[in-house]
Amino acid sequence: MEIPKVKVVGKSHVKPKKDIGRKECQLVTFDLPYLAFYYNQKLMLYKGNDNFEGSVEKLKEGLSVVLVDFYQLAGKLGKDEEGVFRVEYDDEMEGVEVVEALADEISIDDLLVEEGTSSLKGLIPYNGVLNLEGSHRPLLAIQVTKLKDGTAIGCAFNHAILDGTSTWHFMSSWAEICSGSDTISVPPFLERTKARNARVKLDLALPSDPRASSNGDAKDTKASSNGDTKDTKASSNGDGNTEPQLRERVFKFSEAAVDKIKSTVNANNPPSDGSKPFTTFQSLSAHIWRHVTQARELKPEDYTVYTVFADCRKRVDPHMPDSYFGNLIQAVFTVTAAGLLLAHPVQFGASTIQKAIEAHDAKAIENRNSEWEKAPKIFQYKDAGVNCVAVGSSPRFKVYDVDFGFGKPVVVRSGGNNRFDGMVYLYQGKSGGRSIDVEISLEAGAMEKLEKDQEFLLNV
Repeated sequence: MEIPKVKVVGKSHVKPKKDIGRKECQLVTFDLPYLAFYYNQKLMLYKGNDNFEGSVEKLKEGLSVVLVDFYQLAGKLGKDEEGVFRVEYDDEMEGVEVVEALADEISIDDLLVEEGTSSLKGLIPYNGVLNLEGSHRPLLAIQVTKLKDGTAIGCAFNHAILDGTSTWHFMSSWAEICSGSDTISVPPFLERTKARNARVKLDLALPSDPRASSNGDAKDTKASSNGDTKDTKASSNGDGNTEPQLRERVFKFSEAAVDKIKSTVNANNPPSDGSKPFTTFQSLSAHIWRHVTQARELKPEDYTVYTVFADCRKRVDPHMPDSYFGNLIQAVFTVTAAGLLLAHPVQFGASTIQKAIEAHDAKAIENRNSEWEKAPKIFQYKDAGVNCVAVGSSPRFKVYDVDFGFGKPVVVRSGGNNRFDGMVYLYQGKSGGRSIDVEISLEAGAMEKLEKDQEFLLNV
C-alpha cells in the first residue's frame, strides 16, 4: 500500500520556561546498557483538528512549563573527565525538538490498522536513531501532525535516560499542564545515584560504517547506527546474511479474553504448596510464549527464551519511589526447551516465568550490577535471547488517560524502533477495564500461523 506523504512545515525547539543553570546527572548502571538501543518511539492519535495551530502552541507552552521539572529531557548526553556518561543541561542548550507536519490525505481510520508500523513511520521522529546520538541531538523529539480528521503526536525518547514508567510519568505530567494545571501533581525524583552509584567508564563511538555492530566489550565498542528494522522486505544485517522478513501485528484481547486466560492458567494451580496464584501478566505472558513457540515450529530440543524488562523500583534496596526518573528496569531471562514448554500444560510456562520474576530480588539485582560493572558489555536491542519472546511496556501504564485538553487518544502505538523477531509490547486496551492490546513482531511465516491460531486469539 502506498503511504501518503507527510509534509514537515516547521521545526522549533522548546526550553524550560525558567532558567535552571548548569545541571549534570551521572548515568548509572541501570541506564548504560541502553546506549546502543534506538530512541523509544510512541504515537498517540486524537480526533479533531479544528484549531491545529492553537493546539500546537498550547502543547509547546505546556512543554516549556513541564520541562522545568523534567529538564533532563531538554539536555544532551555527555561525559565527565573520567569518561562516565551523564546527562548535561544548561540554559544555552536548544531544548526539545518540536516538528509540525501536515498529512491531509491520512485519516484516523487509515492508521487504526492492526498490521505493521510502516504507515506510522512518517508520524514519529528519529526513525533508526541510536540513543548514543543524544550527544548531539535532543534527548526528546516531538512531531505534531495535522491529519485529515485528527492530530497525531509522535514522540521519540532517548532510552538511555528513561524507561517506560518515566516516559508515561512525563507524558501524563505534560498533559496535566496542558489541561489547565499550574503545577504537576507528582514531581520526578531525579537522584539516579540513590539507586546505584557505581562509576562505569565506557568508550563508545558511533561507527563509520552504518551497518557495523558489536555486542562485545564496551571498550572501543562501535554501536550500530542503522535501526531501520521497519522495512517489510528482508534486509542485510551487514555480515552478508539476510535477516528474516518481519511482520508486526496488534492483537486485541478483551477483558473477557484476559480473564479466561488467567482463570485457565490458574485452574490447575492450587496454591497449596505456598506458591502464589499467577498474575494477569504472568498468565498472558505464558499464553503468548506458548503460542508463539508453536507458530515458530521449533524442534523439541530447540531452546526458547522468555525475557521481561522488569521494573526494579520496589525490588532494589532501598526501594525507589514510583516517580524515580531514569531507567530502573532490568531484563529477566528464563529459558526452556520448546518441547518441554509445549508438552506441559500452560501452567508450566507460567510457573517458569513466575519463578524467574520472583527470584529477581535486591540480591539478584546487586549481583547482576556488580558483574556487569566489572566487565561492561553493551548489547544491541535485539540481543534478548534465542527464539525469544521479549516483553516491554506494561498494561499498567495509563496511556489512554493522556489528555492534553482535546480528548483522550483514540489509539496508542509504538513506533518501528527496537523491534525484532519476538518483541512484544503490552498496552492498556482502549476499551478499558482489564483489556490488553498486544503488539507482536514476528517472522512472517510464524505470524501467519499465529493469526490462524484460534486458541491463541480467544475471540470472546
